[in-house]
Amino acid sequence: MGFFDNLKNSAVSSLKQSTNSAVNNATHNAFYNATGGNKDGVGKGKNSSQTFTFSSIPNSVAELQAFPESCLDSPFKSTALVLLVLCNYERDENNTIEMLNFLKGPESVSGLEKQQLKERLTGKYYKPFSFFAGTSPKNGYIPTEPFTITVYENPYSFDAENWAIMWVKSSGADTERQIKLRRKPSTNQWFLNDIQCLADIRIPEAEDPWA
Repeated sequence: MGFFDNLKNSAVSSLKQSTNSAVNNATHNAFYNATGGNKDGVGKGKNSSQTFTFSSIPNSVAELQAFPESCLDSPFKSTALVLLVLCNYERDENNTIEMLNFLKGPESVSGLEKQQLKERLTGKYYKPFSFFAGTSPKNGYIPTEPFTITVYENPYSFDAENWAIMWVKSSGADTERQIKLRRKPSTNQWFLNDIQCLADIRIPEAEDPWA
């Protein structure tokens, strides 16, 4: 049984996407009111975070585009969607690449990037799930549902104009990890540039002979 099957078997509840959209919008509005975020979704304090909640893992570009975050008008939203899409890799590699192409905007996933994804995820499909709430090595990195992820910025995230380095936390690693994005000024959209968060993490306890 694959990791994705284990995830489906562990699900006990789900929320309608419309409800999640309302929750997301309320969360984002509260964030802007509290931190003075600007129209690009970048906090002025440079030490802020945003949390996103998703009802499901998309398996196609159409399903991905159904999420309000797919407008990609902030690096926080784009980063959250990258991790959500990667959770689909075991279920359907080709559709996952198509969704990543959408998130890359004017560019597409290169042959080298496809090979890197295969090397880093094959047999370790739990890695992207480890960035979501409720996961740990002890429970095999099975997230709670709905799927919740927090994306962080730091004082150096926006040092270069139209570029962003966002940070995410894996429950199987001791330090935060990066995703690099690039902004297209004509559309004010933030697109994926480089996935830098898929180095190895602690293996699930069920697979650890020393656990």
